[in-house]
Amino acid sequence: KDDSFMEYLDEFRNVDPERYTVPPTLAKVLRSYQEQGFRWLSTVADMGFGGVLADEMGLGKTLQMIAFLLSRRDEARKIGPSIIVCPASLVYNWEAEFARFAPELTVRVIAGSQLDRARIRARGACDVFITSYDLLRIDVDDYERMTFYTEVLDEAQYVKNHHTKAARAVKRVPARHRFALTGTPIENRLSELWSIFDFLMPGLLGGYKRFRTRYEKPIADGDEDVMHRLQLVVSPFILRRTKADVLTDLPEKLDMVVYAHFGEEQRELYDAREQRLRMALQKDEGQDGKALGKIEILAELTRLRQICCDPRLIYNDYRGEAAKLETILELVESATEGGAKALVFSQFTSFLSVIAGRLARQKMPYYEMTGSTPKKKRVELVNAFNSDDTPVFLISLKAGGTGLNLTGASVVIHADPWWNAAAQNQATDRAHRIGQTRNVNVYKVIAKGTIEERILDLQRAKSDLADQIMNTGGLSLASLQREDLLALLSD
Repeated sequence: KDDSFMEYLDEFRNVDPERYTVPPTLAKVLRSYQEQGFRWLSTVADMGFGGVLADEMGLGKTLQMIAFLLSRRDEARKIGPSIIVCPASLVYNWEAEFARFAPELTVRVIAGSQLDRARIRARGACDVFITSYDLLRIDVDDYERMTFYTEVLDEAQYVKNHHTKAARAVKRVPARHRFALTGTPIENRLSELWSIFDFLMPGLLGGYKRFRTRYEKPIADGDEDVMHRLQLVVSPFILRRTKADVLTDLPEKLDMVVYAHFGEEQRELYDAREQRLRMALQKDEGQDGKALGKIEILAELTRLRQICCDPRLIYNDYRGEAAKLETILELVESATEGGAKALVFSQFTSFLSVIAGRLARQKMPYYEMTGSTPKKKRVELVNAFNSDDTPVFLISLKAGGTGLNLTGASVVIHADPWWNAAAQNQATDRAHRIGQTRNVNVYKVIAKGTIEERILDLQRAKSDLADQIMNTGGLSLASLQREDLLALLSD
């Protein structure tokens, strides 16, 4: 604790968040909690730290970051541009938000061929680059030779696995300030939090081996003292607000589980397939006598869940009824008759196609978005749905879990449960967010007496860790143990 350290502490204590002024053009745009978020970002930056803006989905993390970058425009121009790294599906959303809230900033999307991207980067002065995780990974050698003012990771859970090329690439970009935006810093395990902090402030939590020994293993074993110690270390660098905390004017969100009951033919088909997998797991061998591998087990679990949706997803010659399909169509019809618009989420694009076929036969207009929908087309579909009379939007969970504002809908239907509850919550928040004026009814359609019911139970059991650290929960296929798999197949 020499003189320089004590001087640093004095400066540390003298940073007053209230001294930061919101840019004049946004003074009447930001809500009070968003102003607090802007001041928090400013304070963390001036103290020389990185931070996680972990507000719940729909609270305007993008706008708060834009306010910070706009306020630092003159300072940044003496150093270098800032760079936003986000999923490819959100690149043009960011561009549109900058055009709306900070037209004073020169913003460029780095996309196209490798030659196109190089030309865009070299095209004169720029305030903000926007690129995707995949393209940054490819271009990282070029970015490593540049100097950036701020590097921002949007949907930072994309780098939760520190072994991936994307996670390693974002850490190679030289930037004076680093921030992560994510509503789910922990989806499944503590190593994800370590990876994000290894980007923000390498060394704060030590190397991963030390972190695993010091925090991850003891917390997994139920050591609450270690849990509290980790909270003390990371909490100053994480800002999280929930909608319940700050949006007293946001309409209510009503969650309901709706059970679909199989008919005799679908029940017999499902039970036979489930029994076959249960027996294989109990014997720990497949039909050929070899040990049943994890990939085979997960593939079979997926087939069970497809039977829950509609047996025709795996049996082309099935001609019986599909209870869940009928339940979903009834919910859609009920919503539209009440003058509401509905979002229907499924992780199976094949099931969305089946639903689309039924809607078409009933002459009910709809939009559809999957992972193959071009990025610019997604923006067009969202804008059209929010402004026209189309009553239904069918969306794959991966394509619609993040970055979309679909407040035109007030009914959300989850056609099948995903392992990770956080992913479903993010999808729901496409409708339940700022700008929503109606109560949002959320229906989780579950096939009664199946693996889907047990997935809900397992979600709750596996959520405790994330809830304790960040008030968010998750579950992944990779985290399932043999006992978990058997529990999924138990009556």
